[in-house]
Amino acid sequence: MEPDSNRQTSTDGPRPRVGLIYDERMCKHFTPDGDRHPENPNRIRAIWNELQSAGIPQRCVVFNANDAEDKYISLVHTKDHIKLIKNIGSKKLDLQRRSRMAAKYNSIYFNEGSSEAAYLAAGSVIKVAEDVAKGELNSAFAIVRPPGHHAEADEPMGFCLYNNVAIATSFLLNERPELGFKKILIVDWDVHHGNGTQKMFWKDPRVLFFSVHRHEFGSFYPGGDDGSHVMIGEGPGAGYNINIPWDNGQCGDADYLAVWEHILIPVAKEFNPDMVMISAGFDAAVGDPLGGCCVTPYGYSVMLNELADFAGGKIVMALEGGYNLDSLASSARACVEVLLEERPITGAIKAYPYESTWRVIKAILSSDSDGDYYNGPHTVPEDLEEAIRDVVQPLSNLKVDDGSHALIENKIGKRDGKK
Repeated sequence: MEPDSNRQTSTDGPRPRVGLIYDERMCKHFTPDGDRHPENPNRIRAIWNELQSAGIPQRCVVFNANDAEDKYISLVHTKDHIKLIKNIGSKKLDLQRRSRMAAKYNSIYFNEGSSEAAYLAAGSVIKVAEDVAKGELNSAFAIVRPPGHHAEADEPMGFCLYNNVAIATSFLLNERPELGFKKILIVDWDVHHGNGTQKMFWKDPRVLFFSVHRHEFGSFYPGGDDGSHVMIGEGPGAGYNINIPWDNGQCGDADYLAVWEHILIPVAKEFNPDMVMISAGFDAAVGDPLGGCCVTPYGYSVMLNELADFAGGKIVMALEGGYNLDSLASSARACVEVLLEERPITGAIKAYPYESTWRVIKAILSSDSDGDYYNGPHTVPEDLEEAIRDVVQPLSNLKVDDGSHALIENKIGKRDGKK
């Protein structure tokens, strides 16, 4: 099934409220010399093929992509950055010149189709975010590339050209005030820290940015201190930036769900967002060649299911990373099935969180921790303090069974009705 320029809905039963965007034009972005690269067109094709095999698009509202307008991109990116991305599509540029341009940046390639793909990716996330905000959709998944969360205001990096989620978030907050969206939670579960998104909302209390990622004391990409737990925002945005930095490169379902239970969910309840945006990278999935972690499709489905309790279920997912095609496709499918609310979530968490997971949780929640991670005060805004107090005491009583793991029980079942 190919997406049509018009909405496609099921002919029997109520109209689906889950939006999907997929557009083959985003596959025109590929390495100019034909070299193999983890961020390649087969990523979104694998997801689309998996969804088609399960008949999922027929149960959703399917869109083609539209270009983002420069005036909306400029909400988070500089004029020079926009000029760069626009110009890389020029037919006047040859392979050598594009390669020289790309070499100026960290982990970036350009070809003749890169500009078009970048505009379509950003426009896709804007489109579904606006439709969810208007109530025309309940939730949506934008199957887009190139990804976005590493892109900073003035430069592309880490496979990312435009910061798709940041653009859409700023669009809702600044360009559509009549829709009444005043607070947005961004959850970035890509295995790499969302450095670009963090910087774009560093001083903005309207956005709670939550990133869980491999960090390994700054040695894991994108490196440095930006992904540390002490990076909390600044000025009015202080406390609205929460980083969960793994020092263990093998974290799995139990570790992520421990963080959900003890940090993200309590804080999200206090923040009470009007929408949840998810930078949905699946490179923490089992078998990913870049991530090395062990999150299963079941784990992703539980993580998403818990977030669906917020904002009346108004969720927009935008694809970020994920480079094992099998785990990428199966994880994305599991998430869309959660959005469709058609079946209970079944499964079990058979492992335990690592001891290092509990250490970082304690460090984030405690202002007087003497744990290995703590390097200074972690202040939080007043409206989030109650959530912090509620979970610090239970954490102080956690027991570690063998020096490496501690038990967390998962009791997630079927969601209680539609939002």
